[in-house]
Amino acid sequence: MRIYLDTCSIQRPLDTKSHPRIALEAEAVLVIVSLCQSNNVELVSSDALLYEARRCSLVARQKYAWGVLSTASKHVQITPAIEQRAREFNALGIHPLDALHLALAEEAQADYLCTCDDQFLRKAQSISGMRTRVVSPVALTQEIGTW
Repeated sequence: MRIYLDTCSIQRPLDTKSHPRIALEAEAVLVIVSLCQSNNVELVSSDALLYEARRCSLVARQKYAWGVLSTASKHVQITPAIEQRAREFNALGIHPLDALHLALAEEAQADYLCTCDDQFLRKAQSISGMRTRVVSPVALTQEIGTW
């Protein structure tokens, strides 16, 4: 199984866990990362994920993202075809950077793209014919049978 974690998912364990949903998602992401580190699941990295990690203003968050992404077994670079696919997703109402993540996940043949972004999740799930399923961290852990 191949998984693409978007940046908000990768960063979720570092968020303040004052809300039950955030705490639950943080724990789910840690389970997913653990599965990737133990090679039970393949993690996908991408140029877009590395770009966002570099843009992070907090060094601790930047280091954490680099640590997670260093366990990836596959890295996808942005190509003109991926940019075109991202434009198609953007035309369907998905934010440009999220559209790029989705196009990269598809190119990597990821089974799942995991996000904590509700708007992205809703819009992506409404697109038919997708090769990659977009899910929340909690839904993913339930689906792959870890909880």
